[in-house]
Amino acid sequence: MTGRTKRGVKFAHKQQASASAVDALRRSSFSDVEGSDGSLTINTKPAADNIDGIQEPPATPAEQQAADYQKKKANFITRTFWTFVMIGGFFGALFAGHIYLLLVITAIQIVSFKEVIAIANVPSRARDLQSTKSLNWYWLATTMYFLYGESVIYYFKHVVLVDKVLLPLATHHRFISFLLYVFGFVFFVGTLKSGHLKFQFAQFSWTHMALFLIVGQAHFIMNNIFEGIIWFFLPAALVITNDIWAYICGMTFGRTQLIKLSPKKTVEGFVGAWVMTVVFGHILTHILMKSKFFICPVTDLGANIFSGLDCVPNPVFIPQTYTTPTLFYLPPNGTYSITMAPMQIHTFFWATFASLIAPFGGFFASGLKRTFKIKDFGDSIPGHGGMTDRMDCQFIMGFFAYMYYHSFIATNQQNLGAVIESAIMGLSIDDQIELVKAVTKSLMNQGIYSSEVLQCLDNPALPRR
Repeated sequence: MTGRTKRGVKFAHKQQASASAVDALRRSSFSDVEGSDGSLTINTKPAADNIDGIQEPPATPAEQQAADYQKKKANFITRTFWTFVMIGGFFGALFAGHIYLLLVITAIQIVSFKEVIAIANVPSRARDLQSTKSLNWYWLATTMYFLYGESVIYYFKHVVLVDKVLLPLATHHRFISFLLYVFGFVFFVGTLKSGHLKFQFAQFSWTHMALFLIVGQAHFIMNNIFEGIIWFFLPAALVITNDIWAYICGMTFGRTQLIKLSPKKTVEGFVGAWVMTVVFGHILTHILMKSKFFICPVTDLGANIFSGLDCVPNPVFIPQTYTTPTLFYLPPNGTYSITMAPMQIHTFFWATFASLIAPFGGFFASGLKRTFKIKDFGDSIPGHGGMTDRMDCQFIMGFFAYMYYHSFIATNQQNLGAVIESAIMGLSIDDQIELVKAVTKSLMNQGIYSSEVLQCLDNPALPRR
């Protein structure tokens, strides 16, 4: 019949047209886009919004500019709000006392460790190897047990070494920590799987690097708190101040790029921030030295800004007069003198390190993020990125403060904890008894104890356990 197509007869031009239409439809719905890592990702968005033949016109430049402005405004409000939240939380913990600062540092190192471990994790393989993730947290717990224990034993010998329960843990602390690490090592070797070895060993190395750079350095920051809050607060404040002034000076007159890893960093901002940080450090040190709550070592973890602490100040906080020597270019018998606390001289070197060296901790973090093609380490702090993004310079600065303090500032005075440690750990039982008798006799001669106390110690009928 005319007008009908015979069965079995195919028209090539109609097939090609139909295939072209289907292919065009597919292209409008799915597009293979090559990602930055070379992989193919499927884009399910249509090339253009086309509903019932009505195409939505593209946004005008004015509309696009308005949308960008609203986005930046919202980001600025979020960033500002959380900035004040962090400042308020920090000063709240600072004034509440040592124990709250220790809790803040603990939380920071846990979150930072989590962020650093996460960027090197491969989700598909991690799902197949659940033991890898669990082992990372085991390493963290073991390291924190070892480092926290070292600090507690060192600063609270007079409490730990006289307690019946804590004494065995204190005397064998390092061996217990070693056994915990060995158990983790054996577990790691026992969970190695063929086909995943490269991933597992990479995670092992990455975890230990994170433990060293984050948990290890955070441990020294905690020790700074035990020595006195000023050794924690001053270096942290210097880093924050330097970061602010680097931004201001860089935006104002920065022209020369400093380092390729951070294109926005300029030489002018770098040097200008150093000068302003030195000035700020001198003023802040002068203020902090007036408060014993800041300069006294911790003796009571329950102390706060209102209860305060009491101690004999370190000589570094006592003002001294420095006089210039008589030199040939000075007037006859002409000398100049200045009175200041030695700590203000030390602050110059701290401010210099915070300005010229500590920023390289941030550059290191920038290089790490570029390696893994990420903008931030995480989203722990809305508007600011991850916790590691905010703490990258603080870790190395806190480590420096600890080393500098114990090298140039700390005084080698014998304290009660050191004496008790020497007596318990270095003397036999008989020698310890003789020591107690000698101290009791000295107190009896001063009228503090009666002679009956010494008679009780000399009574052979008393059982010895």
